[in-house]
Amino acid sequence: MHSALWVAKTGLSAMDKQLSVISNNLANVSTTAFKKDRSVFENLMYQTLRAPGGLSAQNTELPSGLQIGSGVRVTGTQKNFSEGDYNVTDRQLDVAVQGAGFFQILQPDGSLAYTRDGSFQLNSNGEVVDSSGMLLQPTITIDPDVVEITIGEDGVVSVLRAGETDTEEVGAINTANFINPAGLNFLGSNLYKETTASGAPIVGVPGEDGLGSISQGMLESSNVNSIEELVNMITTQRAYEMNSKVISTADGMLSFVNQQL
Repeated sequence: MHSALWVAKTGLSAMDKQLSVISNNLANVSTTAFKKDRSVFENLMYQTLRAPGGLSAQNTELPSGLQIGSGVRVTGTQKNFSEGDYNVTDRQLDVAVQGAGFFQILQPDGSLAYTRDGSFQLNSNGEVVDSSGMLLQPTITIDPDVVEITIGEDGVVSVLRAGETDTEEVGAINTANFINPAGLNFLGSNLYKETTASGAPIVGVPGEDGLGSISQGMLESSNVNSIEELVNMITTQRAYEMNSKVISTADGMLSFVNQQL
């Protein structure tokens, strides 16, 4: 079997995965706080027919070798955690982290997940939850008689009750960051999970120790650049076509050999 067929096959497979990554980015162009992915490629092992630096004679060294590559593969996808644009919503429970950091969410199994999506709501108990109904950590409860909620840049939550003139502090939002955010495990639903690659979470007060500050009445949009993704899609399509052309050419060469010999 012609080796070019197998090499081109790996190229087709890699471009197919690349297109899946691009399509997912474009599908989430309007998802709150979505972070785009990029594919990471790696060339496969080489078949060494002549090692570089070998001796061609007693005192003569080969300046180059003869090595044939066996293709390419996608080794991973890497999240780009650059900030998206910030959209003003003027909703009291919409908050955005301006800078590094994640909100902490308590999952049903008792473990913590992390998100940049700050579109919070209240459940039937008055507790602040995400769009899936999972509790924000630390837990913050808003009583029914509250008429106004204020969230400071440092995460302190204050409320104004009906008939009152002074605000009352009811809790504070802490944020967490990671040494390697790209190592987080993406769970879907805008949630991330800690892994050994990400390192342990560094929890603190927003605006301190390198953590971003909190802005109320705003939401972070997706950081996907649709024009950039469309250009990447065209590049991927052309690479796929070129690998298809290699298969056609190799097939034509094999056909010629079969017919002539």
